[in-house]
Amino acid sequence: SPPGVCRVRGGMAEPPWPPTPFFSVFQTPLLDTESTLDYGHSLTQAPSEKIWRAGKLLFIHLTSTRPGLIRDHKHHLRHHRQCCSGKELVDWLLSAGLAVQTRSQAIGICQVLVDGGVLTHVKQEWHFQDKDTQFYRFAELELSPEPGTGLRDAEELLEALGFLAQLGPDALLTMALRKPPAQRTEDELELIFEELLHIKAVAHLSNSVKRELASVLMFESHQRAGTVLFSQGDKGTSWYIVWKGSVNVVTHGKVGVSLRQQGDDFGQLALVNDAPRAATIILREDNCHFLRVDKQDFNRILKDVEANTMRLKEHGKVVLVLQKNLQGGSSQPATARSTRYLVMAGTPEKILEHLLEFMRLDATLYDPVDTLLGDFLLTYTVFMPTSQLCRALLHQYPSALLEGSEQEKATYSLHKRRKILRLVSQWVLLYGRLLQGDRSTTALLQNLADLASQDPRLGGLVQEQAQDRRRPRALENGDGSVSPQPKARSSVNWLASQEEAISNSSCALRAQDKVPYEIYRPDHSCLITVLPVNASVRDILRSLAPRLGRDGEHVLVKVNSAGDKVGLQLDAVGVFTALGLNERLFAVSVEELGSLTPHPEQLGPHIGSSETLDLISSKDLASHLTDYDWNLFKSIHQVEMIHYIVGPQKFHDVTTANLERVMRRFNELQYWVATELCLCPEVGKRAQLLRKFIKLAAHLKEQKNLNSFFAVMFGVSNTAVSRLAKTWERLPHKIRKLHSALERMLDPSWNHRVYRLAVAKLSPPIIPFVPLLLKDMTFIHEGNRTLAENLINFEKMHMMAKTVRVLQRCRGDAHAPLSPLRNRSPHRPEDPKAVRISTCSEQSLSVRSPVSTWAYLQHLKAIDSQKELLRLSHDLES
Repeated sequence: SPPGVCRVRGGMAEPPWPPTPFFSVFQTPLLDTESTLDYGHSLTQAPSEKIWRAGKLLFIHLTSTRPGLIRDHKHHLRHHRQCCSGKELVDWLLSAGLAVQTRSQAIGICQVLVDGGVLTHVKQEWHFQDKDTQFYRFAELELSPEPGTGLRDAEELLEALGFLAQLGPDALLTMALRKPPAQRTEDELELIFEELLHIKAVAHLSNSVKRELASVLMFESHQRAGTVLFSQGDKGTSWYIVWKGSVNVVTHGKVGVSLRQQGDDFGQLALVNDAPRAATIILREDNCHFLRVDKQDFNRILKDVEANTMRLKEHGKVVLVLQKNLQGGSSQPATARSTRYLVMAGTPEKILEHLLEFMRLDATLYDPVDTLLGDFLLTYTVFMPTSQLCRALLHQYPSALLEGSEQEKATYSLHKRRKILRLVSQWVLLYGRLLQGDRSTTALLQNLADLASQDPRLGGLVQEQAQDRRRPRALENGDGSVSPQPKARSSVNWLASQEEAISNSSCALRAQDKVPYEIYRPDHSCLITVLPVNASVRDILRSLAPRLGRDGEHVLVKVNSAGDKVGLQLDAVGVFTALGLNERLFAVSVEELGSLTPHPEQLGPHIGSSETLDLISSKDLASHLTDYDWNLFKSIHQVEMIHYIVGPQKFHDVTTANLERVMRRFNELQYWVATELCLCPEVGKRAQLLRKFIKLAAHLKEQKNLNSFFAVMFGVSNTAVSRLAKTWERLPHKIRKLHSALERMLDPSWNHRVYRLAVAKLSPPIIPFVPLLLKDMTFIHEGNRTLAENLINFEKMHMMAKTVRVLQRCRGDAHAPLSPLRNRSPHRPEDPKAVRISTCSEQSLSVRSPVSTWAYLQHLKAIDSQKELLRLSHDLES
């Protein structure tokens, strides 16, 4: 996909550059242009010569722009020749206009250069330090440019910096791992823990164990293939994880050699059994890196885990794994903390049984302490079909104690049934009408209503809970009234939920909702057919068959602005709402496929709309964007995030269309910003427009619309924009300072720590940075198995549910983030007398009506080809 487009379907998402890198898994090539350098590798894969070449480009630029930076230094009576301090180098990177935006990014670049041997400490220390008292030299003999040569291409330098910046986080992580464990900071321990989430060798371990491992892991590297790490018969002293490279496992007396590669582990058996090594480990390639846990730490961690783990068996097989909660809140008494167990794994039925056994009668989805009910309901579709859940609930309903008095049995049975009704009530509260089309759910709700109505102690409970579910809807509608009670026998009682009310906006889409599909022909004519959101490709082609004619078999093809074509499988669903920015669907015969070209609209606009933007203040622009984005954001059902990450192949009767629209809007907005700037031909107006976009980002941040804030900032930071030096030079100092302050929020280091801390301090309503939420979900899903030894890894479900709950917290208020527009009529007509030519001054009020501004923002036009944006940029400022 083009740089800057966030895509998470299929596992990985890709952010724009700069800033780089956005996420360690959100990588994309820097530019869409051909280059003599291949910068698509991570640190663990990047050949050293490419780091040297990038370092040489950086050194040439340094010596040509700041020749006095590298000089002789005297410190503590020692002379250091031709070097610069770490702080001086970081300061230069930040001030050189090279799109390096934070100190942590600059430090990461320097650490890559140290690791690659391009930069060396005067005392040969491997840890780069951002200090005045630490001195570094470039390897000048190899790096010195030939006489008369200079930097031929500024874009090559930017690309080289982007390459080094992409490697920075890996270099910082390696640096943290090289430190003795006792010297690691809290931030470094968190970084190591997050890395462990993505290593398959520890995927089956609980998070508490991974945190313990983060505090004891040691880094070990070996340079040459053929090195023997240990031999068969040696005493076992450590457990190893292959972090980079591969090894051969050779067992004497056996034919053949097995392989361990990145993410695999070895050496554990000898520690567990306290036995000699069972095989010889030989490096298969040069430069292998390992994570090592020594025997003493390994045994201590295992002992702690076993002491706090309870395994329940049936018929000789483990069916439920519980672990004592060692992280209970300090406000809880010690006895309460010590007796509470968390579900770690189990069969679906046993997890449900445990939930019903210990669930309170007033349990809620969003209990901040006891999250088991919410965890289960938010994630159950990942590990059990709805029909299986319905059968399990009906099976549990008549359950009774096997021992005890009749009174005890009756009391137990009543409590169990009340808990089941409470669970179903919360289930329906969460999913609402998403459950209505499911036959097994409808049958369950009818059966429970019938069973409850037969018991006078339960008959009123269904009505009471139905009333509780309807009350938020009445408040949402503003009338404060409560509708008359339906009869308890009606299953419709269950299907009026608060979550449905939240997502029941005019723009919310459900799988069964019918929408117009725009399908193009090879001659660029458009056919429109109305079908459900989750219609299959087969359904689409069938509905168009009478208009397509009989000239051969037709296929449905997705085409992007670059002309790339992807044929769609007949069983694929939701393909129209899943289209990316400037993508279109074409129905063509096989013969027509080769001559298929993009529709002209896909290429984006040829003329900018700066004159329109002149008439709208940046504050009003932000307010309109926030209102529009809030409508899209509140339409996302919480479980869409889970369905989106786990994959459409597992869920055929649900839609992720609402989430996909938010992601597409994010891409549209950032490319719109870059497009408008690249289509503004006059440098003075372009500087005014850039100023407006920076102020727009500031207002979006103030209005807590962080999703659009990031999109606008990424648009301003696009390479095609950041290279416009003449434009940036015209910005007032105050605006430059504002831009630098806003960039701090974009800092990707320590897993976007700056952003996360800022959001934690905000009160709802908030529109969060949605791509980061999806990145978190991707890490959790891909870094942890769903099944381990035929048991559901429920800790993974807990982590997924915790991330999904961010949506609920951000939507804690029923209204959009406050803006001046909320007190104005959206239909106020334009005042002809007010229409005048604006000078882009933010002191002037918007002169476009809210209606026309709203219409403009709903249909933003953007060029999504990075190559075309760069061409336009070069035409503006060569």
